[in-house]
Amino acid sequence: MSIRTTCPYCGVGCGLAVKPQGRTVVAAGDPEHPANRGRLCSKGAALGSTVGLEGRLLHPMIGERRAGWSEATALIARRFRAAIERHGPDSVAFYVSGQLLTEDYYAANKLMKGFIGSGNIDTNSRLCMASAVVAHKLSFGADLVPGCYEDLDLADLVVFAGHNAAWTHPVLFRRLEAARAAGQRHVVIDPRRTDTAEVADLHLPLRPQSDVRLWNGLLADLIQRGAVDRAYVAAHVSGFAEVEAALARDDQSLAAVAADCDLIPADLERFYAWFAQTPRTVSLFSMGANQSAQGVAKGLAIINAHLATGRIGKPGACPFSITGQPNAMGGRETGGMANTLAAHMDFEPESRARLARFWAAPAVAERAGLKAVELFDAVAEGRIKALWIMATNPAVSLPGTGKVREALKACPFVVVSDVMASGDTLDLAHVRLPALAWGEKDGTVTNSERRISRQRPLFDPPGEARADWRIVADVADAMGFGEAFAWRGPGQVFREWARLTAYENQDRTLNLGPLVGLDQAGYDALAPVQWPITPAGEGTARLFVDGRFQTPDGRALMNPVAPQGAAIPLDGAFSLALNTGRVRDHWHTLTRTGLAPELCRHAPEPYVDIHPEDAAAAGVTEGALTRVRTASGEAVAPARLTDRQRRGDLFMPMHWTAAYAPAGRANLLVGPTVDPRSGQPEFKHSPAQVRPYRETWRGFFLSRQAWAAPSDLDLVWRRIPQDGCQLHEFAGRGDDEEREALRRVLIKGSPAAEVLRYEDQTVGSLREAFLDGDRLDRVLFTATTGRLPPREWLAALFTQGALTAADRSTLLIGRAPGQPLSTAPIVCACRGVRADRIDAAIAAGADDLDAVAEATGAGAACGSCRPQIAHQLRTRKPEALHAA
Repeated sequence: MSIRTTCPYCGVGCGLAVKPQGRTVVAAGDPEHPANRGRLCSKGAALGSTVGLEGRLLHPMIGERRAGWSEATALIARRFRAAIERHGPDSVAFYVSGQLLTEDYYAANKLMKGFIGSGNIDTNSRLCMASAVVAHKLSFGADLVPGCYEDLDLADLVVFAGHNAAWTHPVLFRRLEAARAAGQRHVVIDPRRTDTAEVADLHLPLRPQSDVRLWNGLLADLIQRGAVDRAYVAAHVSGFAEVEAALARDDQSLAAVAADCDLIPADLERFYAWFAQTPRTVSLFSMGANQSAQGVAKGLAIINAHLATGRIGKPGACPFSITGQPNAMGGRETGGMANTLAAHMDFEPESRARLARFWAAPAVAERAGLKAVELFDAVAEGRIKALWIMATNPAVSLPGTGKVREALKACPFVVVSDVMASGDTLDLAHVRLPALAWGEKDGTVTNSERRISRQRPLFDPPGEARADWRIVADVADAMGFGEAFAWRGPGQVFREWARLTAYENQDRTLNLGPLVGLDQAGYDALAPVQWPITPAGEGTARLFVDGRFQTPDGRALMNPVAPQGAAIPLDGAFSLALNTGRVRDHWHTLTRTGLAPELCRHAPEPYVDIHPEDAAAAGVTEGALTRVRTASGEAVAPARLTDRQRRGDLFMPMHWTAAYAPAGRANLLVGPTVDPRSGQPEFKHSPAQVRPYRETWRGFFLSRQAWAAPSDLDLVWRRIPQDGCQLHEFAGRGDDEEREALRRVLIKGSPAAEVLRYEDQTVGSLREAFLDGDRLDRVLFTATTGRLPPREWLAALFTQGALTAADRSTLLIGRAPGQPLSTAPIVCACRGVRADRIDAAIAAGADDLDAVAEATGAGAACGSCRPQIAHQLRTRKPEALHAA
């Protein structure tokens, strides 16, 4: 029997129908869930590979000593109380996560803002959604996302503003593919030619950080064309005259805007005309807009265009901020951000008094707390004496991670509650608390369209792991606040949260009052429900249908925004603009997806994308290790030369950690610049330079266990999970002594009774295979010159129970005799289909996506790879345009 639950990855909030099988699961999309209608992406489809207990934290740890829960919670309470008594409530802080459930978020916010009395609780959603939140509040009076997924089906034009939906929200993108096949147009505004841009009707590869100029130009063009809905503005919008006057201060001609954005004027004119002529337009904006020192201005400029044309609150028409995490919305609603209180209330006296009455709280925070970047600055400066981090990895995900790590090392008391036993942040904690993981959690999440869904447990809690809300409640009890946190289950927490949204609520749109009466059976059976909750609890709850907004006068507000250049301009030393972001099949810092070998196939290691002309100027070649340096730090990763990058721009993915690729951590390169209003960091434009790494030797090591490089060796290494082993790639700049030192570490403790060895000193080649009977234990290949053989065949041997005689005879060659081995990149992670097999199918006559799927299996499962297959179709068969 299947259990209905919700995917733990992106903000789409896909429903799952999951069958537990021992300690794994078979996950399928829930056809009855309105968010995904049965579809899943590659990450959701691979959940069964991520729910094992390998590497889990199963018991509280104080330092390196196992402790009981009572001892651990008493220590945390004592240290937090001592800091508060000596230095005040603002000397402590929580840093939480969009991976938490709503019940967890609510408990943490209640403890910090209601009972400790500080605003110092912030969330990693600060890194992805904070600018959109401020734009919503300035325009609509509250953080209200007007869009519904139904609008994506109904729109005639969809504008992707800084949003590579094909990779970041693949299930929604499949939905949009279907709408496009029925005539919907797609425009992509993005400096990179992403998979989303590849299949769009129009791609505008604008100069980085010129978004506000483009959207202001659009609004000026709409005014000139007479496309403004003057009646809607007069009835429902304030500030139009001020925005119009501000626009008049700049040259808004098509030629001027195109020049400033570095776009072809005809392409810009086409976009402006399409927008003016298409009443049903949805503008999807995400990280490319938000993660900027101008993030709020970009969001406001997008919203201005929609308000001026009345394209909001109507089917198929809205500005739509797409969230990144599964419960970013629920966290924002419950007060997980430092600058808001719960239930869309702020820090004005009336709201603080309301919370104090509802919670019977002794010390509701008087002011906003520290936002993420400034919070960790305060840790570094010694102002934060005790810090509790929940379900996130700031030592990897925050900008300037070198500084973050040093801050955590210096902090007097750091608590981390998480699912894994070790990690970049966990390894710096004084106390580690075992939390429940997906498949064990019980609670709710809210997706990008304001739809609340249940995450239901599939397994019993392992070891001594506990729900995050309960961990918080236990610490609250130990601090003397037990009566206010005496919940017996997540259903009680949820009902209290729902009551708060309805409490003394005269005008707040967020109101879960209809769910207050849920008993335990009702909570257990809760079906996905969107707020505002309709009388029947079904259908689409579209916001602003009546033109009324949550402002004092009920009118939306247009806000003038001025275009600005990059916060830190390029110069002679740092002449390239570094952009960071996600890859298709990985999530955040690999805590979950790094456990699934199938999700490591498409992008197995960190990389830097660079235009071929920029690479040639820097002496960088395809696949070569490349140093990327900014004012904040340095990283080393293989180069990928591609004309999908603009000249002058670089791209690096942000996922890799010290456990997988310590030299490839992209956020080490990102500076401390933030949007002044939202506090969201500038992840999309860091002045950088590149140059070759120029290693003196290279190698790879295959073993059944993960390995970490000794700290005293100067190595660049990456770990890539395989089905039966771990592949470690490395390169060094030392001599033979360094190679031998590494070899001694790698072979230490091997149970191998037999060693096969080949050495050729003329080319500096050493190849060794370590056998434990007929079972392969380890493989080590190094070389100073020449090429190393492909790894795939050797890695596959680790899945075998015993080696054959033929296998043994060719182990040190690195491939099976007489069998060609493809090293083409994996395109379809679900089926393991490589690019060359797809090319062969296209050459044999497959001329559309369905034909390729039938011939190879690629794209027939989750469909996340379909945009990349479409790219290959256009490249190999330009006439096959219908394949996109």
